[in-house]
Amino acid sequence: MATVCATQTTQRRRQSMAPVNDAPIEMSNMTPCQIAAAARDGNCLNPNPPSLPDWMIKGRRGWRRIVQNFIPSWFAVTMGTGIVSILLYTLSTMYTRFETPLRILSIVWFFANIVLFTTFLVISVLRHVLYPATWTLMIQHPVQSLFLGTIPMGFATIVNMFTLVCVPYLGGASAQIAWAMWWIDVVASVACCFGLPFQMMTKHQTKHETMTAAWLLPVVAPIVAAASGAVVASVLPDPQHALWTIITSYVLWGTGVPLAFVVIVIYFHRLAVYKLPPQEVIVSVFLPLGPMGQGSYGLMALGKEAMRVFPLTNTLHPMAGDFLFVMGFAAGLVMWGFGLVWLFFATASISRSKFPFNMGWWGFTFPLGVFAMSTLHIGEILPSEFFRGLGTTFAVCVFLLWVLVASGTIRNVIYGNLFAAPCLKEVEKLSKPPQNQGA
Repeated sequence: MATVCATQTTQRRRQSMAPVNDAPIEMSNMTPCQIAAAARDGNCLNPNPPSLPDWMIKGRRGWRRIVQNFIPSWFAVTMGTGIVSILLYTLSTMYTRFETPLRILSIVWFFANIVLFTTFLVISVLRHVLYPATWTLMIQHPVQSLFLGTIPMGFATIVNMFTLVCVPYLGGASAQIAWAMWWIDVVASVACCFGLPFQMMTKHQTKHETMTAAWLLPVVAPIVAAASGAVVASVLPDPQHALWTIITSYVLWGTGVPLAFVVIVIYFHRLAVYKLPPQEVIVSVFLPLGPMGQGSYGLMALGKEAMRVFPLTNTLHPMAGDFLFVMGFAAGLVMWGFGLVWLFFATASISRSKFPFNMGWWGFTFPLGVFAMSTLHIGEILPSEFFRGLGTTFAVCVFLLWVLVASGTIRNVIYGNLFAAPCLKEVEKLSKPPQNQGA
């Protein structure tokens, strides 16, 4: 597909050097690759722009328009909902006085997240089955495609809650089901982490000054899967299976965290040179909190499981598990400190002026949520009332932010304001005649 797209793009550019033909081009006769290339390059050469493809729905309401404009960024809703359910469950184990109401709330959010994820997945599959061209247009879009990383991250929150809630209640083969779900998440996370950055290197048209922290989305996916691996390993009855899960999770952590640091360095340079991003995407400055918080929590949780499992499987040295636990806590604490810096940057950035509501607001919830999980875990390990209190404060803020963003999302869904795929907007621009420059 990549070679075919490249060949078609080259042919189109050669044709654009030929004398201009005033006859309009039928976009229905263009392949998805050619449409994507035209959207990137603009349509300033032909005074008679191409007509829209027959499959595109424009200016109509109804379920088909929703399906056609449904984009991967909607899975950020499942990430935010999932981390709220995990935080509520964690708080229920810390504050036994409120265990029952907190546990009930966590289960409610858990089942709501399952419904949301299933619904979004069905709509996404339906979109690409009914309108196959949307896949090529989406995957070649330099921003929209990066949100594919939100799918495995949203699924990981379901895996965690299934492990924490359903496995103890159901027993039997439920632990193996959680393990199978985790492996599915691993495959999807690795595919995003490896495939999407390579797509950026070979196909996407990117500029340093327009870069956003969304570059982190495919990179963070394996970090989330690594932290989820520690949760799943804790319920596996076979120590050997738990060992495989722990080792795999350390590898996943290694694929994601160093690459996330690379992206964060580039992003910091972009902020320093070109200043803060536009108000429409200002919320993205919270995204670096994600790899810091989840990477910190993952190291500490994996170290705890290594300390338990390594002696049972005679892995490495008798003290290897203890060493990984201590080093994991030390490295996790350092990453938490680095996250604190980005928390200040993000909070200071959004406090400068008002910014419009969009799906990017869900970027508030998950990064701050995993940072809260890391804070609570530090408080549990030390133990420290300060970190427990600070983590609880972060968790309450995440819950309130979820309520705020969810209400805004519902309100805008009712008015139909959130169903607009960026890649299809660019195709619509191709059908408009070029604007005349000043006389």
